[in-house]
Amino acid sequence: MTRGVVVDLDGTVLSGDSLLDGAADALAAVRDAGRGVLFLTNNPTRPPAEYAQRLTGLGVDARPEEVLTATSATIDYLREHHADESVFAIAEASVTDQLRDAGVSLVADARRADTVVVGYDREFAYDDMVAALRAFDAGADALVGTDPDITVPTPDGPVPGSGAIIDAVANVVERDPDAVLGKPSDVTARLALDRLDLPAAECVLVGDRLDTDIAMGNRVGMTTVLVRTGVTDDETLAASPVQPDYVRDSLADARDLL
Repeated sequence: MTRGVVVDLDGTVLSGDSLLDGAADALAAVRDAGRGVLFLTNNPTRPPAEYAQRLTGLGVDARPEEVLTATSATIDYLREHHADESVFAIAEASVTDQLRDAGVSLVADARRADTVVVGYDREFAYDDMVAALRAFDAGADALVGTDPDITVPTPDGPVPGSGAIIDAVANVVERDPDAVLGKPSDVTARLALDRLDLPAAECVLVGDRLDTDIAMGNRVGMTTVLVRTGVTDDETLAASPVQPDYVRDSLADARDLL
């Protein structure tokens, strides 16, 4: 029995700043049926409250606590595993502001850091890799990434995402990240299920990406639905070892499964 629905945002509910056709009605029907809803995104740059406001303005009922982003998952992870530690962040202001607002103890001197957090940063530079080296040379003991997305879509085509920066830092400090949040992280899946207060077997995950959305849902035992409104075409689907339980043209067309 389905009691909760985990919904990706970009490519599933939203296309850029616009709502995809039928998405609002589909989500309203889910709520009318008494299902819990959680919006889940790998975008680390917007806080949950901003996403909730944006969705509400487009006619979709959403509250901040129903939005789990890559950065909010990272914050939850830091609270659980690195509470009260000093953090050096390699990320742009939209990410570091969220960390600071959540009470993460950020330091400007990498040598004082216990943990290094790496995320989306359009000004990522050589000096950032030097800083990461100095942090671990001085005794930092954890490397945490916000999300694994190597590229992110833009109207002009894909651009490097957090994953590309995390990989660069991991390579230069010669260690794998201790955790990379966002989808398909098991940690993020657990946080999503905790928010819904439901077991995975009672949840459906709907998304447009095989390697993040569907991979995460499959791994923890959610029913998975791939929608064709995002990045995955039929050729990619046919060639992938990651397969959803269902494929639908859009979120609106998935109402029978929700």
